[in-house]
Amino acid sequence: MWGSCGPFSFGDLSGSGNRNFSGAKTPPEPLHFGNPSCSLTTMRSLSYIALAALLSTCSTPPPLLDQIREIGELRVVTRDSPSSYVVGPDGPSGPEFDLVQAFADDLGVALILESVASVSEIVPLLMSGHVHMAAAGLSITKSRQQFLNFGHPYETVDMQLIYRLGEGKPHSVEDIIGSRIEVLAGSSHADMLARLKLEYPELEWTENADDDMSQLLEKVASDEIDYTIADSTDFNIHRNFQPDLRVAFDLQVGDPLAWAFTKESGNSLLARADDFLIGLERDGTLDRIHDRYYGHTQKFDYVGTRNFIRHYESRLPRYRESFEKAAAEWGIDWRLLAAIGYQESHWRSHAVSPTGVKGIMMLTQDTAAYLGLDDRVDPDTSIYGGAQFFARQTERVADTVDEPDRTWMALAAYNVGFNHVKDARLIVEQLGGDPDSWVDTSNALPLLAQRKWYSKLPYGYARGWEPVLYVNNIRAYYKILVWLTDQEQGLDQDAVLAISE
Repeated sequence: MWGSCGPFSFGDLSGSGNRNFSGAKTPPEPLHFGNPSCSLTTMRSLSYIALAALLSTCSTPPPLLDQIREIGELRVVTRDSPSSYVVGPDGPSGPEFDLVQAFADDLGVALILESVASVSEIVPLLMSGHVHMAAAGLSITKSRQQFLNFGHPYETVDMQLIYRLGEGKPHSVEDIIGSRIEVLAGSSHADMLARLKLEYPELEWTENADDDMSQLLEKVASDEIDYTIADSTDFNIHRNFQPDLRVAFDLQVGDPLAWAFTKESGNSLLARADDFLIGLERDGTLDRIHDRYYGHTQKFDYVGTRNFIRHYESRLPRYRESFEKAAAEWGIDWRLLAAIGYQESHWRSHAVSPTGVKGIMMLTQDTAAYLGLDDRVDPDTSIYGGAQFFARQTERVADTVDEPDRTWMALAAYNVGFNHVKDARLIVEQLGGDPDSWVDTSNALPLLAQRKWYSKLPYGYARGWEPVLYVNNIRAYYKILVWLTDQEQGLDQDAVLAISE
C-alpha cells in the first residue's frame, strides 16, 4: 500500500510467489521477458530506492504509468490458453502475449507474466494489486465493470452455444432448458446465462472452476454434458481436435475483448495502453496477429484451386527449373517440392511471415543457419534449402513407416518440427493406435495443443492442428500438379477443379 498517501496496492513486488500454469504459488522469480538496458537486479534496486524516496514524502503518489517506468516492470495476469498465452519449447506465444510483450517493449520495461489456468482466478489476482493489468481475452461485462476499467477493444468474438453432432441441434434457449449445461466459472458465459435466466426461470447450468475451455468442449464431445458456451476464437482453435462439435446458435455477436485495470489504479496506464492498441489497429498489426493465430481456419477450397491454377501459369514457370534441379539432387518428386513451396509462399520469393520466416520455402533463420544458407530470399537458395531440409526430415522418420505415410510425416515435421511429430507418435502409442500410421498420427497431432497432453510430453505445446491442415493442402496441390504436368497441352480448368475435390 501507499500508506496513507494513496489507495493502490502493488502486492508483492519482490518477484516471489509467481503463479505457475496450475495457479499454485511457486518460487522463485517470475518469468521476465524484454530486454532492459541494464541488469534487472540493479535496475530494481535503484528503482525501489527512488520509489522509497517518493513514499517518504507522503505526497500524492505518482501515476501508475510513472511507477511502472520507475520500477522497470509491467506485471500482467494472463490465461494459459492457445487464445491467450502458452509456453512451448520455442518460448512463449499467443495473441495476448504478442500484444502485451509489444506494449512492454514500447514502454521500455520488462514484462512479467503471471499465468492462471482459470478465468475465475483473473479478477481476484488483479484486484489484489499483485499485477498492474489483465490481458486474458476478457469480455466487457456489467458485473466486471463494477470493479474494473476496460481499455480499447482490440478484438470482437461471437459467444456461441456448442453441441455435439448427432444429438439434435437446438435452435433456441427454450430447446436447452432441462439439459446438462456447463460453463467456465467467472466467465462472461456465466453472466450471459444469468441474464437469460431472468427471461427463462427454469434455465439451469453448472459453473466449472477446475476445467479449461478445451476440457469443457471435450465433455460435450464425449457426451458428459449436453452443451457449453465458447467464444468463437476459442472454438475455431479447438474444433480442429473435436470435429464432431458444432455451433448451435450465437448468444451474442461482436462481444468486445479488452485489457482490464482496477479502478483504483487511475487512468494513466489505461490511456497509454489505449493509444498503443489504437496505433496497432491503424498500422495493421492487430490484423497480422489475428491472422497468425486464427488464419488456419481458412481452408483449401474452390476459390483456392482457381488461384492455384492461375499461379501455376503465371508464377511457377520462373521457378520450375530450380524446383526440378533441387528435387533431383535430393531425390524428391519436384512437383511435391513445388507443392510445399506453394503452401509456404504461393511461389513468392520475397514472402515474409509475421514470425520472420522468409522466401519461397519460408525458412526460419535457425533453419537457414543449420543448412548453411546465407540468403533466404534468393529463390534458388531457398528452394535448394527447402529440398535439403525436407529430405532430412524424411530421413529422420522411423524406418518402420511405409510410403506414403512416410512422406506425410516428413511434411508435418517440415511444418511443426520433427520433435513434435515424435510427441504425437507417443500419444498414438498411449491411445493404443499405430504410430506408423499417418491417419493415427494426424488425429493425435491436434492434441499437442491440449494441456492434459502437452504438459506430459517431452517437447510441450504445439499448434498441432496446423501440420494436419498443412499436409492436407500440400497433398491437394501435389495432386493437381501431377495432373497438370501430365496434361500440359490444353489446360482444362474444370477438369482440374474436379480432381481437386
